Amino acid sequence: MPTGFIFSLILFVALFLNLNPQFGANPSKEQVQEFEKLPHYSDGKFQNLIPTEMSMGFAKAIKLIPEFFKSDPSRQPDFELPVQKVDSLDLITSQNSRLIWFGHSAFLLQLAGKNILLDPMFGDVPAPHPWLGNKRFYDELPIEVEQLPIIDMVFFSHDHYDHLDYESVQRLIPKTRMFYVPLGVGAHLERWGVSRENIQELDWWEEDSYEGVSVAFTPSRHFSGRGLSNRFSTLWGSWVISTGSENIFFSGDGGYGPHFQEIGDKYGPFDLALLECGQYNENWKEIHMMPEETAQAGLDLGAKQIMPIHWGAFRLAMHSWTDPIDRLLPKAEELNVKVRTPMIGSFLYFNEEQSQNSKWWLKPSE
Repeated sequence: MPTGFIFSLILFVALFLNLNPQFGANPSKEQVQEFEKLPHYSDGKFQNLIPTEMSMGFAKAIKLIPEFFKSDPSRQPDFELPVQKVDSLDLITSQNSRLIWFGHSAFLLQLAGKNILLDPMFGDVPAPHPWLGNKRFYDELPIEVEQLPIIDMVFFSHDHYDHLDYESVQRLIPKTRMFYVPLGVGAHLERWGVSRENIQELDWWEEDSYEGVSVAFTPSRHFSGRGLSNRFSTLWGSWVISTGSENIFFSGDGGYGPHFQEIGDKYGPFDLALLECGQYNENWKEIHMMPEETAQAGLDLGAKQIMPIHWGAFRLAMHSWTDPIDRLLPKAEELNVKVRTPMIGSFLYFNEEQSQNSKWWLKPSE
């Protein structure tokens, strides 16, 4: 291969990584100095609370590449998914406590008169470039960002592309009052134009409040990083969001562990737990829990009901697209854990009974 071509390729990659705003920014030296005082930060990296295996080994990773890119029709819907459209006027006038699921891990919560977004990834592809990822299962969102009302609070669980999206943040800046993020993630938002005064960074077990909404940032078992060299540079975690009448848990991403019981003991019981249930594999089970573990996590948390998230929008693993719900439901029934399965875009009211669920993921002819 000609030397000139190799040099040009290296230059292109370097420029792409450094100039593309999608990659965000690293925490400042001053921030890192503060991180070094924390018990879960060492060797320049944030650490999980318990040993967590991240590496599959080079040989296994190479072996999985063909499997990951294999054309498997079961990994995405073979029919047009039903998506309920949302009336922007209804969002402004209603005083009900409820939520709307956008698919994957993105939500709009309406609680105590506040509009709250969770991991609002509204882009088409969870990657720094459209060529580097698989497209969303459906073409239109329930409602576009510009039609949303003023957003009081936006929460991000960590900085991976399927949760923290550059273009979504750009569209949300003009209408968002406060961004809540894990330690270090604020650097990404600042590079993208968010004012530091509108960013609140929290460490595990730290608490805050905003106009009647109580917030706690709690651990998860995962990792972070948007570039080739900044894995573990920012923190990851889950959120507890409470008002005078609702107590909600949002898991973000992560493997199963004792932290669910600890969170439940400290902040539970929960009216609803939004729990990761998708994009898993035995080769990375310590950072993405299995559906059966999702049901157990709901039990650990003391959740009155759970909702599986992190599925229904993107293909990021090798299981069939309905495997998460197919495996979760029987395990939840065995453990006597109530599961909510609202259609994308439909309202979920916290006081509805289990019978209101919809099996929207089934093909119409089935």
